[in-house]
Amino acid sequence: MGGAVAAGLGLGFLAVLVIVLWISSPYPDSGPGGALHLAAGLWLLAHGTELVRYETLSGVPAPVGVTPLLLVALPVLLMRRAARLGHAAEEEDAEEVLPAGAVFSAVLCGYLAVGSLATVYAAGGPMPADPLSAAWHVPLVAVLAAGGGVWAARGRPLGPLPSWWPRSVRKAFARPRYALALRAGAGGALVLLGGGALLVGVSLAWHGAEVQGSFLALTGVWSGRFAVLLLALALIPNAMVWGAAYGLGPGFALGTGAAVTPLGFTGSPALPRFPLLAALPPEGPGTPLTWAAAGVPVVAGLAVGWFAVRRAREVSYGETALTAALGALVCGLAMAGLAAASAGPLGSRGLADFGPVWWATGAAAFVWTLLLAVPVAVSVHAWRTRPAKGAAAADLAEDDRWHDSGVREVRWAALRRAAGTLIPDFSSAQAPPDAPPDAPPEARPEARPQAPARPQAPAPASATVAAPAPVRPQAPARAPRPEEFQVHPVPAAPAAPPAVPVEAPAAPRRPRPVTVAQGFSLDLTPIPIPAAPPAPPPVAAPAAPPVTPPGPPLVPPASGVRVMARRRPDPDPAPDA
Repeated sequence: MGGAVAAGLGLGFLAVLVIVLWISSPYPDSGPGGALHLAAGLWLLAHGTELVRYETLSGVPAPVGVTPLLLVALPVLLMRRAARLGHAAEEEDAEEVLPAGAVFSAVLCGYLAVGSLATVYAAGGPMPADPLSAAWHVPLVAVLAAGGGVWAARGRPLGPLPSWWPRSVRKAFARPRYALALRAGAGGALVLLGGGALLVGVSLAWHGAEVQGSFLALTGVWSGRFAVLLLALALIPNAMVWGAAYGLGPGFALGTGAAVTPLGFTGSPALPRFPLLAALPPEGPGTPLTWAAAGVPVVAGLAVGWFAVRRAREVSYGETALTAALGALVCGLAMAGLAAASAGPLGSRGLADFGPVWWATGAAAFVWTLLLAVPVAVSVHAWRTRPAKGAAAADLAEDDRWHDSGVREVRWAALRRAAGTLIPDFSSAQAPPDAPPDAPPEARPEARPQAPARPQAPAPASATVAAPAPVRPQAPARAPRPEEFQVHPVPAAPAAPPAVPVEAPAAPRRPRPVTVAQGFSLDLTPIPIPAAPPAPPPVAAPAAPPVTPPGPPLVPPASGVRVMARRRPDPDPAPDA
């Protein structure tokens, strides 16, 4: 039902358009039945079917095979939409789930049923369809459109191949290489079509007077001119393909004895009056202005090479070159198919061959894009990976300088100072550990300068002085260079020491300068923590105010009482006690 509705919508749209033109025409050639037959013939022509025109001056039937590509979009979109809606309805029905092949076959059968009826109905009109041409053109368009709709509705699983193909082949086509090649080839084809449209637009503007004269000479009524305008709009995609073929080099044919290329316009064709045909270049050899059309395939080759480069950086140069070559092949195949669809006969004898030659157009597109896309893709790949490798090397070198400059020791010293007494200070009690073999010369023990010992306060005469501890011989201190920066601790103010025994001064602390960067060093000599200041002497309390003597005691004093002293027990009694 969905396929039949899609075919009916396409027929209905063309029927309404033709009926409106027939009603507005002041001199119709036939009745409404003829208009409906003509609408059926146009619907078949939108699928690529050739129509046959029997009413000719010579009496010989003349085929009409140039398909307006804008009309092809109508049945393709409708059929694709029908396939997607059928798959969506099948998913909503949870009780009965049909496979994708069943949905595809059902939609296709409904569409082809209406198409066969339209072929039979168009046979009674002024321009019937060729039965053999309709027998394979209509199913081809329907199959491609329905297959694309079902494949898109199912989420594009494992590439564009159906499920009955071998899984290994489907996985091979699902690789990123082929996806990039399709994208690059499509980009190149779009650039060629855009360049063809630019060439056609420039030619129409250059020959504006001839185009306007041919448009006004065809008919004098507004309905006829509107019909000519609609036909010209429907043929604009064909003109874009012809312009692309012109820029590629092979050009296009205007009959059996005439061809238009950038190198020249050969032959003298008998062309009908039509606005698009009035924009053709003049007859004769080419000029530098026509040779400039070769810039279109150059830009297309650059586009294919640009889109063929993958974002990931682990791809090799050979993989990038192969992807660009596959993109050029896709571009050539696309242009060959478009050239074949846009060409066809417009009559017999002189107009039997009209449009570009499909195989020449495809081969030219492939060669142009291949010669330009591969070196461009490799160059872009090298340009994208070079900054990444340089940055990685710079980061690695920066890490090496970070670890070799002794910054870890600076951080450890800062942590030790912040911890206070939680981390013992071994710099004054014992020699520092030897530096690792890979440390810089400034961090080695034998290269570290020693600071002079700080003077100690003299001990009082009554204090006992311990024997002095052995002191290691110190290396002569290295004079700091002007560009170095050293930090030395500030000695604390001397305080009055209590009367306690004073030990001999310990061995002086050895300075530990560390080079942080070139020309900049820090002295990591531990800062001594000053002793707590002595407690202040007690402050005498202020004198109490005089107290008034109390009155007579309540108990009278006792007289004649003897007070005896209390005797303490002997702490060490005699053994005989």
